[in-house]
Amino acid sequence: MNAALTHPSVDDDAKWSALATRIAQWGRELGFQEIGIADTELSEAEEHLHRWLAAGRHGAMAYMARHGTARARPAELVPGTIRVITARMNYWPAGAQAPETILDDFERAYIARYALGRDYHKVLRTRLQQLADRITDEVGDFGYRVFTDTAPVLEVALAAKAGLGWRGKHTLLLTREMGSYFFLGEIYTNLPLPITPPAKDHCGTCTACIAACPTGAIVAPYELDARRCISYLTIELPGVIPEHLRPLIGNRVYGCDDCQLACPWNRFAQTAAENDFRAVRHGLDRATLVELFAWSEGEFETRMAGSAIRRIGYERWSRNIAVGLGNAPASAAVMAALGRRANDPSPLVREHVAWALARQRSGSQESDDR
Repeated sequence: MNAALTHPSVDDDAKWSALATRIAQWGRELGFQEIGIADTELSEAEEHLHRWLAAGRHGAMAYMARHGTARARPAELVPGTIRVITARMNYWPAGAQAPETILDDFERAYIARYALGRDYHKVLRTRLQQLADRITDEVGDFGYRVFTDTAPVLEVALAAKAGLGWRGKHTLLLTREMGSYFFLGEIYTNLPLPITPPAKDHCGTCTACIAACPTGAIVAPYELDARRCISYLTIELPGVIPEHLRPLIGNRVYGCDDCQLACPWNRFAQTAAENDFRAVRHGLDRATLVELFAWSEGEFETRMAGSAIRRIGYERWSRNIAVGLGNAPASAAVMAALGRRANDPSPLVREHVAWALARQRSGSQESDDR
């Protein structure tokens, strides 16, 4: 397939409308809960992106600025693009332990719900490719590229334009029917499909997500400072977690769901229909910090194969758990677990273990506001 997309002739609006209807149906058959179609005009989102980058709120995520205007201009990323087919798929794992149960037990490790099952990148990309193949069967060869959080794409802005929901005050996509527990994926295309009307904003005066953020990362409605976000700190940040934020992380060792858990619209969230997201891998919704910290690098690689968690690597995983142990109730088991890795080969892990040991010895974690 050529990088540039050559536009087919636009001679039958009814034909393209009928194709859009079939695409939505095929998407549902492939496991997506909804399909929408957007144009490529993202000037408002581009302005917001530039302000966010200028304020340094992307932290160490240099890739957010690396691609210039291509992130907000689909036709620069894939020349010839005039439409973006956007899809969403639920991920809430039906059989997982209640998040509140884990968050209230500081001996256990909290992992963001989206990461309890199979790596979504592989699942969504495969299904989007299957959708593109069905379109090919219908119209013949056409120009397209499939994306699943793997390229400079403003996926929330595109999904909002495509009518899949609206951007909530926590900056995630929201729907009245299903809340926000879903993945997004896109097909950039040259097909002149009719666009889907955007959804209205239904956040109203609610600020529950802002109040719920443990680190105050949602600095204003629709404004996120990633440098304070626990998902950023435990996943994207490659180095040392700022010491003043560590107590606020609590037992969250991979990502954070607090803003979503507080959102009233997530009362209507539906569990995942996709088996790869329904299953909880290796008891990660019940694991204690001590048992996870005892994993060797080999065990981590084996157990996390096929998981999104594997992407951060053993070093960051260990760093995060060390912080969780520093925030855990004082116990001989916690001290022993930390002591066994006090001389860890990684300077990054050693630094966080030393902090956790000092915190355990002083008992300062007992005075935190939880």
